[in-house]
Amino acid sequence: MNTTPRDAVDDLVDAVRRGGGDEGVLGAKSLSYRLRRVAHQLELAMRRELSAHGIELWELEMLAALKRAPEHRLTPGQVMAAVELTSGSVTHRITRLEARGWVRRDKDPGDRRSVFVTLTEEGKRQALASFELKTEIEREIARALDPETIDVVNDALRRVSHHLKGKDEQ
Repeated sequence: MNTTPRDAVDDLVDAVRRGGGDEGVLGAKSLSYRLRRVAHQLELAMRRELSAHGIELWELEMLAALKRAPEHRLTPGQVMAAVELTSGSVTHRITRLEARGWVRRDKDPGDRRSVFVTLTEEGKRQALASFELKTEIEREIARALDPETIDVVNDALRRVSHHLKGKDEQ
């Protein structure tokens, strides 16, 4: 027996059911609705918390990609792949991070036509401070579930992600 209170998705699914919706897909619809809503709620929470500290979510994502990289630097193309943006968007965002003093553009010593985007010391400090904020939000999510459920949900979402990614590559 489910003891979790009903939510808006339950009401949506009930409306689909009343409208003659296919019972066989209601579970998938529920999952899809909830995934989108939870992702939206998570993004809003992160944006709200980060903006209170003067950083935007996209900035954190770019700083994180550079922080994880060897020598804390990537080519613009690698940044583009890491944050899943177009080259024009990445160029604009690199410029904005550069203006804040968080990254710099360095010539590639092996190919003077190419550049690396390198995380500055100030960028590293900002990244670490922002990671702490993000981690607090993630801890808040974890409080809703026990560790075993977190493992099950992670495994299920990983399978869904691989499935959807496979469809994109076809």
